[in-house]
Amino acid sequence: MVTARVWVLKKHFEGFPKTSDFDLKKIELPSLKDGGEWNLLLESMFLSVDPYMRPYSRRFMKEGDVMIGSQVARIVESKNPAFTVGTCVVATSGWRTHFISDGRDLQLLPSGWPESLPKSLALGTVGMPGLSAYFGLLEVCKMKPGETVLVNAAAGAVGSVVGQLAKIGGCKVVGCAGSDAKVAYLKKIGFDEAFNYKTVTSLDEALRKASPDGYDCFFDNVGGEFASVAINQMKQYGRIAVCGAISQYNDSVPQKGPYVQVPMIFKELQMEGFLVSRWNNRREEGLKALLKWVMEGKLKYHEQVTEGFENMPAAFMGMLSGENLGKTIVKV
Repeated sequence: MVTARVWVLKKHFEGFPKTSDFDLKKIELPSLKDGGEWNLLLESMFLSVDPYMRPYSRRFMKEGDVMIGSQVARIVESKNPAFTVGTCVVATSGWRTHFISDGRDLQLLPSGWPESLPKSLALGTVGMPGLSAYFGLLEVCKMKPGETVLVNAAAGAVGSVVGQLAKIGGCKVVGCAGSDAKVAYLKKIGFDEAFNYKTVTSLDEALRKASPDGYDCFFDNVGGEFASVAINQMKQYGRIAVCGAISQYNDSVPQKGPYVQVPMIFKELQMEGFLVSRWNNRREEGLKALLKWVMEGKLKYHEQVTEGFENMPAAFMGMLSGENLGKTIVKV
């Protein structure tokens, strides 16, 4: 019998999450049985920490539930002929050190994964965040070579991939982030223009200076005031992909206007929110392309790795406050 450690949502977040909102518990897992439905035992190697967990916890979780999330896990015991011991998979089993599975919720890492590449990338650049960037740009923004793409939270797990994919696609890319170190990183990975939104005197002027002619595509991870300012600098027939709204996730009182209708009408803009799960049937296509670009050196990555399962809440809160560069990962 194996004892799993799990983090549960002790209390729904009110405003910014607190350590007291979480509870670390131990759960005894049942032994696997021949012919039983639950025939795989897995241990988590890397756990993902993502912004979506903040709004999803309120919408889909009850107090006392195990925190939602995904992990790269290793199969340590198998009574399922489809999976051998030692195989690494991506699972969505929440904040757990160990768990049992029937195999239906497990996804193998893309074929051709090189040994030199961290398996944690399957939670980031070659995982859900990378796929969000890939399909958001190709299917929602419908970017074309020669266009100008704007992305906020550009040094995060999704934004950093958005900018690099736009460059691979032949676009000019403008990004913003919340520290000078992050801005330097954006320039290092190929962004044409980048600025620190916390230190500019005027966001409107900073955006105008970065691209005087405006923007064809805007990949929005932030929402709020940034989106309200940026929408007025879109070109005619511009496209806006709404991937996230991290500036609003911790608000106790919803933000109010300004409103988007006037610029949308007069510039004939398209603005579309999306969940990456819409393209689950094309997941293999996206992962194959992302892995290829990483292996070719065209798509660079950075991981903010926190050691220790006991530090999951701290990593989560640090990510929400912008402490991370690239993808936030917890190594068990």
